[in-house]
Amino acid sequence: MRRQFRRLAGIATLNTRRAGFLALGLLMLLLGIVGAFLPLMPTTIFLIAAAWCFGRSSPRFEAWLLDHPRFGPPLHDWREQGAIPRKAKVTAWIGMALGYGLFWLGKPDALVAAAATAFVAAGAAYVATRPDPKPKPDVAAGPGDE
Repeated sequence: MRRQFRRLAGIATLNTRRAGFLALGLLMLLLGIVGAFLPLMPTTIFLIAAAWCFGRSSPRFEAWLLDHPRFGPPLHDWREQGAIPRKAKVTAWIGMALGYGLFWLGKPDALVAAAATAFVAAGAAYVATRPDPKPKPDVAAGPGDE
């Protein structure tokens, strides 16, 4: 009886965890879609988080996201190479700069300003150190085709 109870408790815990990751993945996907239309909100980072969550909860949603014609290629670049396309880097830096500028309009105190400066600088440096995606070989061309 005790063994069966432990088994059921383990299944319930696993299902709860999967549901949590699924809900979080859907939230990240929604934020990523919103970011595709709002100029100051990022898209790719939310989609990376969504793919990660779906990888732990729903292989079907993960496959859909990775196979998506618009969102799939940057996610594959990230997973395979840890790469961020140049256009996404520039967009991220512009968004960070605009957000940082708006932050200063609020006249923050020195400690908050120092923390924000450190976080924005760290984020910008991290994006800068990610490689550009390597070009993919042309799959359409057959052997000997030029």
